[in-house]
Amino acid sequence: MMRFFIRASGFLLLALCLLAPPGAVYAQAPAAAPPPDEIAVGAGTPGDADIARRIEEIFAQLPELGAVDVEVRSGVVALSGAAATGAAIEQAGDIAGRVDGVVAVRNQIARDTRLSSRVNPAVETLNTRSREAIAAAPLIGAALLIVLIAILLGWAVRRFGGLWRRVTPNPFVAELASGAAQFLIVGLGVVIALMVLDATALLTAALGAAGVLGLAVGFAVRDVIENYLASVLLSVRQPFRPNDLVQINGQEGRVVRLTSRATILLTVQGNHLRIPNADVFKATILNYTRNPERRFDFDLGVGAEDDPIQAIAEAERVMAGLSFVLKAPPPGGRIKNVGDSNIVIEFWGWIDQGRSDFHKSRSLAIAAVKAHLEENGFALPEPIYRVLMQGGSGLPQAPAPEASAPARAAPRQFTVVEETAPDASLDRFVEEERSDAAEEDLLSEHSPTE
Repeated sequence: MMRFFIRASGFLLLALCLLAPPGAVYAQAPAAAPPPDEIAVGAGTPGDADIARRIEEIFAQLPELGAVDVEVRSGVVALSGAAATGAAIEQAGDIAGRVDGVVAVRNQIARDTRLSSRVNPAVETLNTRSREAIAAAPLIGAALLIVLIAILLGWAVRRFGGLWRRVTPNPFVAELASGAAQFLIVGLGVVIALMVLDATALLTAALGAAGVLGLAVGFAVRDVIENYLASVLLSVRQPFRPNDLVQINGQEGRVVRLTSRATILLTVQGNHLRIPNADVFKATILNYTRNPERRFDFDLGVGAEDDPIQAIAEAERVMAGLSFVLKAPPPGGRIKNVGDSNIVIEFWGWIDQGRSDFHKSRSLAIAAVKAHLEENGFALPEPIYRVLMQGGSGLPQAPAPEASAPARAAPRQFTVVEETAPDASLDRFVEEERSDAAEEDLLSEHSPTE
């Protein structure tokens, strides 16, 4: 039936050619080009022997396929024998299928499980790698020499601390800059060594892995990195110096040192206070020591019948006479509030913190003003509360006494002891802490503060 169909198709095609008009030109279909990955056997149509010979020639050039037998019948390739690995078996089938004229491939290659077939290739590979390493020994030596020179040069640059201290604001930043310069020099040496060895692909892979690892580590130690960066910025900006009396987020104390992680304060109670540098950098800092002149203030109430302006004048005169109160700016006062039973007045004065203690000066000023006002007839009354009873409680009502003028007590003598020298105990404690600690302080006593 098939032969009849082929013959009928041939007669039909011949009849169409004979019936065609003279001079007609028909385009001939071009011959199909072999696939780009097809392995040519030779000119003309290859036979089974040519295909077998071509496959055997290719297998002979591959040591792992040297024991493979090839048989070709009607374009069907039968592969038999043994190969050491599964990859070699797949490679043999792939090569055979790409040869020109092959219709199909029967891959019957078995895995070679002999010990010699496994050991010999490994030994041969080891010998090859050894020969390659011996041949590349000069290049490896040159690369190691380059890395060694880079390490020594980086060490020398880092040890040259005088240069970094001149170009950086403080020793901490100088240490960071010298470390960064050493890292760059050593890294450049490693890159040059890899270029000599023609192994830049290894560098690319290492940089990619380092980037991923650095990102993961950065998220894990985010707080540590934040504190470290804050310490760098604080050491550059330096909002306070050692032994300054500061208030940070409501915590008051004298500055002991600034480390790479925290700011150490010594509270007025003598306790150590560690505040993370990230919190210090973002906090509101109140520095009491930056300006030696400091104002103290206090409130006193005089009677509602007294003259508050006269009370302010008397208090200013008293505070001006105290040796620890500065003449400029002068002391002063103002009416702060008027209550039911008294008039509240706010008084203030200025002191030099280098010569006078703030709390001692304020206490003595309050005592002096209070005593002077009392001696001059000003009443300092206590709050008076009036209770109104409604609805009748059945309690007997006593007759109200006749109003009489309150008797003033005799004024008491008051002597002001103007002993306001600053307490040096905290200063001594801070100096001892700074001298005993092995950790380096990032603050400088001579650098300007912001």
